[in-house]
Amino acid sequence: MSKRFLITGGAGFIGSAVVRHLVGATDNRVCVVDKLTYAGNLASLAPVADSPRYTFVRADVADAAKMKEVFFGFRPDVVMHLAAESHVDRSIDGPTDFIKTNIVGTSVLVETALAYWRGLPKAAQRDFRFHHISTDEVFGSLDAAGSFSETTAYAPRSPYSASKAAADHLVRAWHHTYGLPVLITNCSNNYGPYHFPEKLIPLTIINGLEGKRLPVYGTGSNVRDWLFVEDHARALLAVVEGGCIGETYCIGSRSERTNLDVVKAVCALLDELAPSAAIGRREELISFVADRPGHDLRYAIDPTRICTELGWQPRETFDTGLRRTVLWYLANRAWWQRIRDNVYAGERLGVLA
Repeated sequence: MSKRFLITGGAGFIGSAVVRHLVGATDNRVCVVDKLTYAGNLASLAPVADSPRYTFVRADVADAAKMKEVFFGFRPDVVMHLAAESHVDRSIDGPTDFIKTNIVGTSVLVETALAYWRGLPKAAQRDFRFHHISTDEVFGSLDAAGSFSETTAYAPRSPYSASKAAADHLVRAWHHTYGLPVLITNCSNNYGPYHFPEKLIPLTIINGLEGKRLPVYGTGSNVRDWLFVEDHARALLAVVEGGCIGETYCIGSRSERTNLDVVKAVCALLDELAPSAAIGRREELISFVADRPGHDLRYAIDPTRICTELGWQPRETFDTGLRRTVLWYLANRAWWQRIRDNVYAGERLGVLA
């Protein structure tokens, strides 16, 4: 039976992957709500834009009147809340936008969802889900050992992670206080096609293609657990379909790499797939720069729960996913060149004065 999905932030990186999957591989109907800030890109939704099962509304999730109009007009069975300011460096430069979108926006959504849900027939109330998509950064930093799980205490250390932690707590509060049927997921670092070029992997790919320096924070020893975005999209839908109301699921692929190893892997793929005599070996472009303020040392996710309870497994290893990613950027220059020319030229963000 098809459902009606309301996807906030659906023109962003992870959101657009979810939308492309829902519209392209299922018979569900999808309404995307996105403010189209610098990171929202309708070109990421071009593969499904002509589908009669897809609609788009340009709106701010913090606009309560507009959210009420969308909820009661579209009448969703599932809300997947991905709208967020998401770049740590930008949160250092300007935390207020993160508070407005990630905290105030989430409070507006749970309030609107509660009013909508209360008015549904009993059967529809039982089936309704509000799925909040969060990050592993709410848990803080790990040392060399251990991993985050659903029982890890919160210890956010940046304005971004603090705002996402607040949003997680709001969603849980609306479940425990008012009974709103919610689900929460915390994911590790995503990568893949359509990734905005300010992030490590796409920035390295594009700079490497252009023969520009490849900045690496500090010594490059910070570790992240890398999750291919299409695997993440499948995981999110598995949670919607089979997750227990009120519960949290951590999503990762057990693919830990240091930032330096990631950059070197991209360099090797570029040298293989797009060799350039003028540029030479891309590793020679690596440039170590001053570390990010408050840079967390290591993140790692233990995905045992979602794997055992819901049967999800990542399909891509880091090596196969990274190759797919590099090939996509090579084949889709027009997508990222527009961003490079008009929105983000590769400049350093998050530098304290």
